[in-house]
Amino acid sequence: MTKGNLAIVLHAHLPYVRSEEPGSLEEDWFFQALVECYLPLLETLEAASIAKDQTPKITIGLSPTLLSLLEDEVLKNRFEEWLGIRFELLNTLETKCISAAHHLKDHLKRQLKSWKSCKGDLIGRFKKLQTSEVIDILTCAATHGYLPLLRENPEAVRAQLKTAVREHQRLFIKAPFGIWLPECAYYEGLDELMAESGLRYAVLDGHGLLNADPRPRYGLYAPICTRRGVAFFGRDSESTLPVWSAKDGYPGNPNYREFHRDLGWDLSIESLQKIGIKEKRPLGIKLFKISSQNTSLENKQEYDPQAAKESVEKDAEKYLQERKKQLLKLEKSMQIEPLLIAPFDAELFGHWWFEGPQFLSQLFIKSKKEGIKLITLKEALQATPHIQLCNPSPSSWGQGGFHNYWLNNANAWIVHEWSKAGREMVSICSGGFIEESNIKIIKQAGRELLLSQSSDWSFILKAGTTTGLARERINLHLERFWILINSIKDKKIINDLVIEKIETEDSIFPLISPIDWKKKI
Repeated sequence: MTKGNLAIVLHAHLPYVRSEEPGSLEEDWFFQALVECYLPLLETLEAASIAKDQTPKITIGLSPTLLSLLEDEVLKNRFEEWLGIRFELLNTLETKCISAAHHLKDHLKRQLKSWKSCKGDLIGRFKKLQTSEVIDILTCAATHGYLPLLRENPEAVRAQLKTAVREHQRLFIKAPFGIWLPECAYYEGLDELMAESGLRYAVLDGHGLLNADPRPRYGLYAPICTRRGVAFFGRDSESTLPVWSAKDGYPGNPNYREFHRDLGWDLSIESLQKIGIKEKRPLGIKLFKISSQNTSLENKQEYDPQAAKESVEKDAEKYLQERKKQLLKLEKSMQIEPLLIAPFDAELFGHWWFEGPQFLSQLFIKSKKEGIKLITLKEALQATPHIQLCNPSPSSWGQGGFHNYWLNNANAWIVHEWSKAGREMVSICSGGFIEESNIKIIKQAGRELLLSQSSDWSFILKAGTTTGLARERINLHLERFWILINSIKDKKIINDLVIEKIETEDSIFPLISPIDWKKKI
């Protein structure tokens, strides 16, 4: 066995895309994530956990907004109908890509069976895997708020953290000790608020550790700890690049399924409208392989699942062999066992890279043979009795490594709106407005403020994709926030139907507490 460990860390997150309207784009995001990522991921972990020759171990962060979608009964009741539309479309394909269509249909049938077997209770399945110590579940900030941009009002950061911890404990009984910081973003002093919330470890991008003060003796290959008792792990780019890069890594293999060629773009708008879809958009029906990086989308070849399976086995073996070489080299210069941290967005495995769950399965199968020990972050801390004291460097894992992807010409306007609303929330919760008659309204205002702070919308504005939807979501939550707050300040009674509509559409965080926004004296 190689002296050293590999920690695979997945970040599972979706913004709060609950929609009252069936068949919406936001609903598509959630259901596609279910059939392509979360159901296959559970299937992979559960199968590996009962295999005698495998010891699957991963750390996974489940964001509070994703968990709220997973437990939402309205969405659960729509899922089978959504799948039914995909089955109907696949059945209409007569001559083109029949083999690939059959394979996809079988995949969807298996996910439907998996869904029915647990009656849609995916949270319960994650809980069982945690109990059996196959996974270590982290939380995230409540709505994936980009914390460095909320720091003007420390109470806003505290509310993101404490709301998340409370929601995690409600669903998993035990409070979390680990957190996936949104975008792995860190700023000086964040560890104090983390410790206050009971959070004891997180992952940063590599330069968050390499630029720490003092510079860590073992660089990225051992955790560090602040004087407030919060540990940090650093992302190892050698362990992540081969997996996440479509250009230079495994997902670009010509045999793998092409992400961008989707039946939703190929069908006419008339055909889509017949099945209740109002505009052209991806449907999650992909029948072609990458073929080559230079092949245009219209000339892609039919997907061959057997060829893809063979490629997965080779790529997983190569990945483990490279990690083994890396660990053998590191152990020669370290007095402790080196630790490789490989963090990824969970949706890489299945959604962006269809073969991703198969790749994980092969890692579980082949890791023992290659002498690689898989470990969770929690286990890694328990196995490290002496941790160097360091102050991490401000950083993120976004483009440029700091905050510029979430603070630029496309989205900087939001920061002022967050700050203004945050100050008002702190003032309301710290003053004399918290009367019994106002509690319900203040709680809903807190939900709206948290929802407006989601970094997903800032990301979309910068990326230039569904920018209309992003602006609409931000403005909607801020508008609702001010309606609720001003009703308290101006002592105006809001129509019960208005409050009921807001509460119905944004029914998240049942244990939210206005005290989180109260200024410390």
